Amino acid sequence: MPLTLQSRLPHVGTTVFSTMSALAAQHGAVNLGQGFPDFACDRRLIDAVDAAMRADHNQYPLMAGVPALRQAVAAKIAALYGHGYDADREITITAGATQGILTALLAVVHPGDEVIVLEPCYDSYAPNIELAGGRVVRVPLNPQTYRPDFDRIAAALSPDTRAIVINTPHNPSATVWTEAEMRQLEALLAGSEVLVVSDEVYEHMVFDGASHQSAARFPGLAERSFIVSSFGKTYHVTGWKVGYVAAPAALMAEFRKVHQYNVFTVNTPMQHGLASYMADPAPYLDLPAFYQAKRDLFRAGLTGTRLRLLASEGSYFQCVDYSEISDMADADFCAWLTREVGVAAIPMSAFSVEAPVQRVIRFCFAKTEATLQRALDKLASL
Repeated sequence: MPLTLQSRLPHVGTTVFSTMSALAAQHGAVNLGQGFPDFACDRRLIDAVDAAMRADHNQYPLMAGVPALRQAVAAKIAALYGHGYDADREITITAGATQGILTALLAVVHPGDEVIVLEPCYDSYAPNIELAGGRVVRVPLNPQTYRPDFDRIAAALSPDTRAIVINTPHNPSATVWTEAEMRQLEALLAGSEVLVVSDEVYEHMVFDGASHQSAARFPGLAERSFIVSSFGKTYHVTGWKVGYVAAPAALMAEFRKVHQYNVFTVNTPMQHGLASYMADPAPYLDLPAFYQAKRDLFRAGLTGTRLRLLASEGSYFQCVDYSEISDMADADFCAWLTREVGVAAIPMSAFSVEAPVQRVIRFCFAKTEATLQRALDKLASL
């Protein structure tokens, strides 16, 4: 007798990232689609994890994370953003940033609650909200600049609004929120009980001398925010799936209630290794220059094509408008680009449901110079 199963996520299928990576492999294309590096991490970090393993740090750590790592995170946030978090009560180590976002939403969103997302956005947000029983309220970013439209955000707020998810530096558009925009959000939410989930996984990838405007910098946001970041993004170890969440003690207490039952705790030797490695801030302080050099190389190589470059203010993404080349839908254009040109990208439509249709695709430049040059040689035909 066949089983009857009602899906919790009936509209979710295979992600476009998996689809495009498979297509790239099938055609031997240079994969600038999925957002992860193709270069090695610092060997000192590997050595630190190896040392932790050999020191027998191989059993369960504390549920909230290894104290030394939580203390290192608290010290970093205080030094960079001027906000003091209690490492014992206000920081939790997570199995990557995506788990941190899901756990935050599960902790505070109840059936019928509304959660605002700003489209286009990272594709886990909406399913996470739905798994928590919430209703996704989609507010488009400005379709020309991908900046927040505060009139639309204000109009979307209702008595049922439980939270808003923000992301800076932004995936997929590579825009970076300004201090003025963060203060505008702070003023908009003042006096309300709306919470903020602030996805800051690209916090150390901000270019051209700008500064990352963490929600931790702004008291009115810090008091209501879960701030999410990623060691995988910062240290080129996305496969390790280790991140962290910082939040006021009352919010973190609810977060940990969920965390202890959906993950419980996170890889012990990697936490010890990361704590040791963080004693030297240079790897994350030098990251803007490291990725800006890659961005500049990639942008310079595209200037001779008919692809129109959009701003890349932060993250490791570069979006381009291909409307001078084709009137194909963006997903079809990405498939054609992979098959016929030999470079894989991600269609911007993968990040939105209600945002206006545009002929924009996203490349990832977190690659070696050799990989980027191979891609540029192929894209030169455009």
